[in-house]
Amino acid sequence: MMLTNSQEIAVSEQEVTEIGDLGSSQSKLVYLTLLTAEEATATELQQLLGLSKLTLLPILTSLDQKDLVSRTEDGYASQ
Repeated sequence: MMLTNSQEIAVSEQEVTEIGDLGSSQSKLVYLTLLTAEEATATELQQLLGLSKLTLLPILTSLDQKDLVSRTEDGYASQ
């Protein structure tokens, strides 16, 4: 996973609606990060976002249940 400040993110209307429906700012942050990175492990997300795993894992589970991200062999990926 490689993110830089110069990366541009293209977000569809549907994704904007989904982001608005997520509620917490932390959920939105995790989802947007996965949209940008396309795939990341929980540890990579933890280090990148400064969230504890106790905070991060329930968010990932919730995003997975909403079919916004999926669990992969290597971590999590945006849908």
